[in-house]
Amino acid sequence: MRSFRLQFEIDTFKSAHWERYSQTRLGLLLALVSKLSTAARRLVLGRPFRSDKLSHTLLPKRIALPVFASDALSSVAYAPEEIFLVLSVAGLSAVAMAPWIGVAVGFVMLVVIASYRQNVHAYPSGGGDYEVVTTNLGPTAGLTVASALLVDYVLTVAVSTASAMSNIGSAVPFINTHKVLIGVIAILILAAANLRGIRESGTAFAIPTYAFMIGMYIMLGWGLFQIYVLGTPLRAESAAFELHSAHGDVMGFALVFLVARAFSSGCAALTGVEAISNGVPAFQKPKSRNAATTLLLLGAIAVSLFMGIIMLAKETGVKIAENPSEQLIGAPADYHQKTLIAQLADAVFHDFPLGLYLIAGVTALILVLAANTAFNGFPVLASILAQDSYLPRQLHTRGDRLAFSNGILFLAFAAIAFIVAFQAQVTALIQLYIVGVFVSFTLSQIGMVRHWTRLLTVENDPAVRAKMQRSRIINTVGFVCTGTVLVIVVITKFLAGAWIAILAMGGLFVMMKAIHKHYNTVARELEEQQAAEEGGIVLPSRNHAVVLVSKLHLPTLRALAYARATRPDELEAITVSVDDGETRQLVHKWEASDISVPLKVIASPYREITRPVLDYVKRISKESPRTVVTVFIPEYVVGHWWEQVLHNQSALRLKGRLLFMPNVMVTSVPWQLNSSERVRALAPHSAPGDARRGFLD
Repeated sequence: MRSFRLQFEIDTFKSAHWERYSQTRLGLLLALVSKLSTAARRLVLGRPFRSDKLSHTLLPKRIALPVFASDALSSVAYAPEEIFLVLSVAGLSAVAMAPWIGVAVGFVMLVVIASYRQNVHAYPSGGGDYEVVTTNLGPTAGLTVASALLVDYVLTVAVSTASAMSNIGSAVPFINTHKVLIGVIAILILAAANLRGIRESGTAFAIPTYAFMIGMYIMLGWGLFQIYVLGTPLRAESAAFELHSAHGDVMGFALVFLVARAFSSGCAALTGVEAISNGVPAFQKPKSRNAATTLLLLGAIAVSLFMGIIMLAKETGVKIAENPSEQLIGAPADYHQKTLIAQLADAVFHDFPLGLYLIAGVTALILVLAANTAFNGFPVLASILAQDSYLPRQLHTRGDRLAFSNGILFLAFAAIAFIVAFQAQVTALIQLYIVGVFVSFTLSQIGMVRHWTRLLTVENDPAVRAKMQRSRIINTVGFVCTGTVLVIVVITKFLAGAWIAILAMGGLFVMMKAIHKHYNTVARELEEQQAAEEGGIVLPSRNHAVVLVSKLHLPTLRALAYARATRPDELEAITVSVDDGETRQLVHKWEASDISVPLKVIASPYREITRPVLDYVKRISKESPRTVVTVFIPEYVVGHWWEQVLHNQSALRLKGRLLFMPNVMVTSVPWQLNSSERVRALAPHSAPGDARRGFLD
């Protein structure tokens, strides 16, 4: 009998890796689909990277520009259109103000670019606005910025994808009809690309981003060249229509409000600027200088494209209406309003139809890829917040491919929710947009002003002081500009949908405060308990082992053998009597065997199993407060999901209750049934994160 028990003890440790997963239902399901899930993960993500390969994923400027600046660059595809769309409410006379509004937006963009060049030099660690504001204005202001940025990143993905579907839908009607479904698929593909790792996604996105820039410059250059040099009059397809005001004459305060709203919509072109400051760690060395250079390139390209589109739209007479069927007089009954970019491409390349499809294609592609800016910024910011205990710790760790996988997945599903909820309508989504980014812009500039003011109090070198004073002036101008835009955005967009974004920011703020409070409470609780233990952790005076018995079979014998191997001070077996006949048979078999462990029978008049065991364990702890009670529970390891329903239900309930009892340890002792052999025979697979931890070759 002793050798029999010893064999059980040896068998218990044979499959340590398998038993790690067999303790819960989730572990069983993971084991059952291990081969399939591993193959799928490798197909989507590729082979895992070791942690020491992280330096090889850093980006040069030529790749960093399309990766981090694609959002701001792509905004020129819909920001000018939104200006014309808002102004169309007041009719053709208001549309004439579009160039001046464009100049104002371009000025604000250049100011913000100049301001953020100071940020990346002062704070190169990648915290971006969150780090700047937290350091200089305190954690509450920092958390406000973080909430705003997280919401804005989600909306960036949603707006960019919806706009992409609208642009390609102008050339391909099927896309326009099914833009919600195709938008969801596009987001999932984008998430999969980012899950493979930043370098691969950056390389994949560089070509289409540069194709968009080249295509736009060719379209604008050739169009303006024909108009101003060759004297060829280019007319858009909507130029012959008459644009009527939707609400009669708009004058006075109403006109001022309308212009302010058009300006706020045009400021969507500024979104994405902050992503570079958040992504400084992803740049190759020297990180700050490379990030600042990329910002300068971004500003030059974005402003030139933005103003070029507005100029070409004015010269070609494009008409964009909020309600085409009512506002565009002379339009056919079945007229489908194309996007601004599509109308310009059609006018410029009227003798080259393929040009329209090329421009529509690269525009749609850059808009989808613009969401990549958020997929690079959101996970990094979420990781920093998780490190500071404001978000779950799972968001701080990297996946197999050294990307922040959990953050990428969360962003993808949140953006999909917005796409579905708003039916991929750009005009509806744009009302929620840019509030968050201008909250972060404004607070960041205030923080930078305080940063330079603090450094000036301790700096004595005249050259360094002059440089700091110049930077402070730049950030002060940035604060005034972004603060003004923020006020305009909130006033003009609040009732139109901005309240949803503000509500989401507030909800995130409260949630992160609660998470931080929880982590602090746990840490304080552990510190207080450790301080209470004067000589360190006090060892228990005794170990009282209890083996739960339902039948006298092999799983019970293994549990008894393993319990004896732990050398407890006291060992006993207990069974709950719910059927007198079965209990008498068990006691008879127990006494007839050579088992030396005593068996105690606990009466259960109401045929309940969990409560009598809990009461018995509680009684032991109460009689000896310094005694640790170890409960050994035999469990079946099965190979089919439906077998789990038939077994281990009482064990699961008991474990769930025993875990809440102080001074009680719970040990599951597995017994593998034959059905589990097919699962155990599957090819060994790695656990999530094994590559990061160096467990794989």
